[in-house]
Amino acid sequence: MRIALFSDIHANLPALEACFNSIDAQDVDAIYCLGDLVGYNVWPNEVVNEIRKRGIPTIAGNYDEGIGLMSDECGCAYKTDPEKDMGKISISFTNNLVKPKERNYLRTLPSHLRVEFKLNHEQMNLLLVHGSPRKINEYLFEDREEQSLLRILENADADILCFGHTHKPYHRVLPSMESESQTYRHAINIGSVGKPKDADPRGCYVILTINSESNKLDKDAIGVEFIRFEYDVEKAAKAVEDSPLPNEFAEMLRRGF
Repeated sequence: MRIALFSDIHANLPALEACFNSIDAQDVDAIYCLGDLVGYNVWPNEVVNEIRKRGIPTIAGNYDEGIGLMSDECGCAYKTDPEKDMGKISISFTNNLVKPKERNYLRTLPSHLRVEFKLNHEQMNLLLVHGSPRKINEYLFEDREEQSLLRILENADADILCFGHTHKPYHRVLPSMESESQTYRHAINIGSVGKPKDADPRGCYVILTINSESNKLDKDAIGVEFIRFEYDVEKAAKAVEDSPLPNEFAEMLRRGF
């Protein structure tokens, strides 16, 4: 089974359209969205409706939760006062743009999705979250201490944990002991479609491959492919500059930061 996973579109319709064009060429069996459909750009309603139109199972991101509740907080970890000020402009702007039907959709999204596979007479659990299993806006960065990250997966009963939120893609294989056997768990950050932060302005999503031989005893039992795709970055950046949003958001798109 080939599963496409994408996240953190942040109202960037040109990026989402390019993402779908790329996924459509990949011959996947299932598609999931891990949240943060809105914020930071001018197309929140259009992004919501493109995902609804395709019937893609989707979970709530922290920004979706904030807009769904019509809150003035998005749960983002802004570090400086200028960042906080820009964040306030973004969530206020998005709250004014989002229509009632789209807001209700965001408000009613589930917090996580669990997919259970029965392979080779054993269960393999795939857990999809936005930030972490513990909190919608917890950041799981790649440099997190191994035992801490492993404990999060074990406590969530996740053999494969897929998440977004940091906008920085990575895949870590974590050795674990289970019933006196060496097993492996996988932590996969799927990156961002519409607001990359890894110095690459191209959008990113993941194709996860699980086959009939996949099992927890083999660290190479699943395939994880990070797909980078080009989109019209300048169109998305210009839309920001033509709106009340801070121009800094446009430069972030251009630089992938």
